[in-house]
Amino acid sequence: MSFKIYTKTGDLGKTSLIGGTKVPKNNIRIDAYGTIDELNSFIGLTSDQLTHEPSKIILKEIQDRLFTIGSSLACDPDRETQLKIPDLKEIDVVLLENEIDKMSEVLTVMKSFILPGGHVAISTAHVTRCVCRRAERICVNMQENDLFVDPLIIKYLNRLSDYLFVLSRFIGHLLRVEDIPWKPRVN
Repeated sequence: MSFKIYTKTGDLGKTSLIGGTKVPKNNIRIDAYGTIDELNSFIGLTSDQLTHEPSKIILKEIQDRLFTIGSSLACDPDRETQLKIPDLKEIDVVLLENEIDKMSEVLTVMKSFILPGGHVAISTAHVTRCVCRRAERICVNMQENDLFVDPLIIKYLNRLSDYLFVLSRFIGHLLRVEDIPWKPRVN
């Protein structure tokens, strides 16, 4: 027996959180985990453009953590769930910091802001970083509106966007494509 992907339960603009609570599809919690899903897809697109195997392994690990984050955001914090939801851990943030440090060792010091571009893989990493920042802003908005979001999620997303910025520069290093410095118009 095959599993049908469509349920028709969302046809009226509602969906269920983990725990069963029905909410509109434009609920901030849905926006949050939907943006995490978008980010995960862009992480996959970034990885697909790389040949550097160590970076691809880290990006796969990040995708796994993003599923963890999405699961957490999809839960109704006011209801018990029967599902065992995996936890994000501080070591996940440390992994990103260690990777940032490793990549930074081979990069030139930035002397100005840089423009995204130079190669489609670099630009894709920058788009991915921007989606990550949007996900972070949505989670901060939830927190500011007293909707539960694990503070470690915000910390992870903040560090992930830093990682993606450095990754974009590292991709340029691997491809021998120089950073494009921003030269502001001064008159």
